[in-house]
This record gives sequence, structure tokens and C-alpha cells, in this order.
Amino acid sequence: MTARRAQGARAGVARVQAPHGNFAMRIGGAALIAATVLTVSQARAGSFVPPSGCELKITVQNRGCTVGQHYICAADAPGDQHVVYFDKDGPSYHSKIDVETRWLESSDLTTGLTDRLLDQAADPASFSALLRTGRDDFDFWTESNSGERLRHIGEDQLTGEKVEIDGVPLELTRFRLKTFGADGQLLIESSGQQFINRDHGRFYGGVEHSEDWSGEVVDDDDSPVTFAFPGDAGFGATEPVFDCEMMMAGAPLAERYGHGG
Repeated sequence: MTARRAQGARAGVARVQAPHGNFAMRIGGAALIAATVLTVSQARAGSFVPPSGCELKITVQNRGCTVGQHYICAADAPGDQHVVYFDKDGPSYHSKIDVETRWLESSDLTTGLTDRLLDQAADPASFSALLRTGRDDFDFWTESNSGERLRHIGEDQLTGEKVEIDGVPLELTRFRLKTFGADGQLLIESSGQQFINRDHGRFYGGVEHSEDWSGEVVDDDDSPVTFAFPGDAGFGATEPVFDCEMMMAGAPLAERYGHGG
């Protein structure tokens, strides 16, 4: 599961819940999040520098006018990873995952709203199970710093398809995700296609279709287009490149980035 799916689920919930006043616009208390906000704010016009004690590993330009900065931190548990996404207005989202790609923490950098994983998971997400069996089911809860609890139930499956994007080998997945409120109400349902890289130990975005309880439908594409590693042109770049003119014009997104180059 990608961090962007966490953001998508939260965005969908926010659309339907915000009128009822359930979301407080407050900054999360985690020191690393605060450091991340400061760092990315300083990086608006140039190169991303991760928080102290952390190392930038990959910069990924995506469809949908976003660029992701993927980094690791020495103080974290082995296998933990962070990503900060920039859109055309600057840094918008931070997420931390563990070695099993569980959503440990996800933060909206514009509002300070943060969701954290709760311990009581009926079926924790497992990247290793997906790689071993070709399928992973999950059922877990998150809680926001405004006190709201959400339940996420779904599945990831490997399709058996393999592609190469900008020289990086990727495998395709299919997913389904339902997000429920604490009262059991279905708030948003989404499905789509994503990518994984076994060596990177993470998911990358793809094509997603979602619908909330009010009937609003969203189709988007945040598939990776280019990967920049240390020493590559574009490594650390904070300006998104792809589909930004379409986003500003309000036009539909282009077809997702396909096989090969």
C-alpha cells in the first residue's frame, strides 16, 4: 500500500466529514514531523534536504504533478522509510512506513493533520506475505491527532505483470481498499493498480478509482515516470514535472505511464 493511498483515503474522508467539524487544523507533535516541515519549506525552490540524521535515497517524478522524496533515518527501526510529496504549491504530504509497508504515520503538511497506526490490527499489512504468496489482505485502524479513528480493510495482489520504468524494474499490483468510520459507516471505497519494487521494499503509485458515500467519484494517476538516485540529474528536485499544466487547467489526467520507456 502506498503512502499516497493513505492520503487518498484521508482526502476522501475529509471531503465528506469536514462539514461536520471533525477535523482540527493543528500541527502534529512529533519532532521528526516538525523537522520535516521546516526542511521541506526551505526546499521549495531547490533541492530537498532530509531532516538531520536522515539520508535521501530516491527522487521520483510522478504523473499527476507530484514528486516524491524517499529517505531513511538512522534513528528509525531497520526497514522504516519516509516520503515527502511535493505538488505545484510545495510540500504537501509526509508518510512513514515500516519494513512491511504498514502506514506508521501520515501527515498533511498544509493542515498538520496526522494519522497514526493503532496497535490493534485484525490483519496487519504484510509486504513479505505479498511477495511470498502474491496476495496480502489487511484490516487495521488509524487515529488522527483530532481524535478520529478510521478502519481500513482491503487487499493487494500481484498481477504477474512486470514493467521497466526509467530503468527500474517494477511489478504490477491490483488493490481494493475500504475506509470506515468508527461507527462502521463506509466513507470511501477505492481500487486500482500500483507498482512495487522488491529491492526498494515499497509500493509506488498508479491508477486509482475512488467513490465516497455521497457518490463523488475521483479517478487519478500518480504512476512513477522517472527515478533519480544519488548523482543523477533531478535527484532532490522539488518541482514536479508531469501533468502540471493539465492540473492547473483542470483537464483530465493523461493516460498512465506505460511499459518500458
